[in-house]
Amino acid sequence: MTAEGNGGPLAGVRVVELAGIGPAPFCGMLLADLGADVVRVGRPGGGPNKHDLLDRGKRAVSVNLKHERGPETVLALVEQADVLIEGFRPGVAERLGVGPEQCWEVNPKLVFGRMTGWGQDGPLASTAGHDVGYIALSGMLHAIGRKGGPPQVPANLLGDFGGGAMYLAVGVLAAVLQARTSGQGQVVDASIVDGAAHLGSMLFGFAASGAWSTERGTNMLDTGAPYYDVYETSDGEYMAVGALEPQFYAELLARLDLTGEAPDRDDPANWPALRERLAEVFAQRTRAEWTEVFDGSDACVAPVLSMTEAQDHPHIRARGTLPSPDGVLQPAPAPRFSHTPSSPPRPVPVPDAAVLTDWQVSTAADLLASGAIHEV
Repeated sequence: MTAEGNGGPLAGVRVVELAGIGPAPFCGMLLADLGADVVRVGRPGGGPNKHDLLDRGKRAVSVNLKHERGPETVLALVEQADVLIEGFRPGVAERLGVGPEQCWEVNPKLVFGRMTGWGQDGPLASTAGHDVGYIALSGMLHAIGRKGGPPQVPANLLGDFGGGAMYLAVGVLAAVLQARTSGQGQVVDASIVDGAAHLGSMLFGFAASGAWSTERGTNMLDTGAPYYDVYETSDGEYMAVGALEPQFYAELLARLDLTGEAPDRDDPANWPALRERLAEVFAQRTRAEWTEVFDGSDACVAPVLSMTEAQDHPHIRARGTLPSPDGVLQPAPAPRFSHTPSSPPRPVPVPDAAVLTDWQVSTAADLLASGAIHEV
């Protein structure tokens, strides 16, 4: 796979990704989806896994960073790059010989993107962690769950990918624009704690105005309001209800044959009775039957689908949101662009030293012969 096959608004942008797990590879995948030429620098050993979607659309090279010429190999790529992203603990890249200052010696315009949970400084910066701990400390995990119940873990979507990878992507792209103007690169310190807290900006605003309680499951958007919740159907499946606005709520009641019968929703004292009535009605039909009832309406009601079920929904199918290239179900690149559309999802790469030649690294053959680079 070559860079020439990349379509999208970032065509021509070159990214070096030092292999890791979770949010940094997701950021690399996102940039590759948008057309960037992303080269994943991995350790020697192991082959490609077509199911590791976070590596799709990239190219790859295996470099032994403990080899005396390993750091030189990475810096040779850096010299040709716009961005480097890494997800090590603070100080590790420097110890490996590929930290920001070392990279700027060969490429002053390089944007150095750093993805961590706690950030590059602070009391916890050097300690281990995972998504659930980061969102716990940000205040966001506490807000998710039902009244009287424990916080509910939202997989690793809110922290790793929402508060982490997405903020790293925005940060490095902003820094690339600045570097093209100033000629000077910089470090982008993307912390999952920072990003997850930032995602909660609206909730912090609600809380400041008295419109959000810290008691879980009592607010309009956290299952406190019965018109923003999920309801079980007769076949053990669920329907999602998000009828916030009055006109949408009126449509909900009409489709449920509850117009004029349901308790007044504007009085929170009526919420328990309203929830009970909605649950009673939804339990009378299957998910498929309710889907048909609400199809095409403005009631803001949708079936709760599994990842495999979602691919067959008419809307998802019409937009091609979940294609299956090579038999692997996966999301299509997003967002979409009118003039510079992204290419369809591309395969997970096989490590190939030819990347160095494509990037016009003059010492490519010498580095390969030295053993710093490994072929599969």
